Amino acid sequence: MNKKSRRTLIALIAVCVLPVAASYFAFYVWKPDARMNYGTLVSPALLPEAPLMNLAGEPVAREQLTGKWTYLVVAPSACNEACQEALYLTRQIRTAQAKDMDRVHRIWLVTDSGMPDGKLLSAHEGMGVVVANDAWRERFAFDGLPRVWLVDPQGYVMMRYPDSLEPKRMIKDLGRLLKYSQQG
Repeated sequence: MNKKSRRTLIALIAVCVLPVAASYFAFYVWKPDARMNYGTLVSPALLPEAPLMNLAGEPVAREQLTGKWTYLVVAPSACNEACQEALYLTRQIRTAQAKDMDRVHRIWLVTDSGMPDGKLLSAHEGMGVVVANDAWRERFAFDGLPRVWLVDPQGYVMMRYPDSLEPKRMIKDLGRLLKYSQQG
């Protein structure tokens, strides 16, 4: 076998073996520390079946909360600074999706029987506001702090965001979901 044939054979073997070896290395040895998503993925669970009430006292079925990607802000009616920031950021993140913003919905799940401030509600026009019942409060383990959850268009709760929200990372999360999902 001459040198040229030997080089060709070695190159052919390298082209076939190196990708397989690299994949084994990447899977078993090199484990990246970073996650792609900012929010914490949770075990998908359907929203509770128990009907909610809107602020006018009319029933709201779970099906009315599905069909779009939904930011669910779980907070009491006496919306403190953290709650107001969560409402503001979810509005800005939805707006940042530009042409896809119609695929995103925002809901404020009020965890008590109080009435939210009218000025705050008018500042967040287009946001749904519903009053939680026991089943909903239990599902979202309300502990007094405002929390932001992401619900998929089928009504599955799939992600929870940390207490200190980072809007740029939330925009990336939602943008990625909207890009790769045909739902909503």
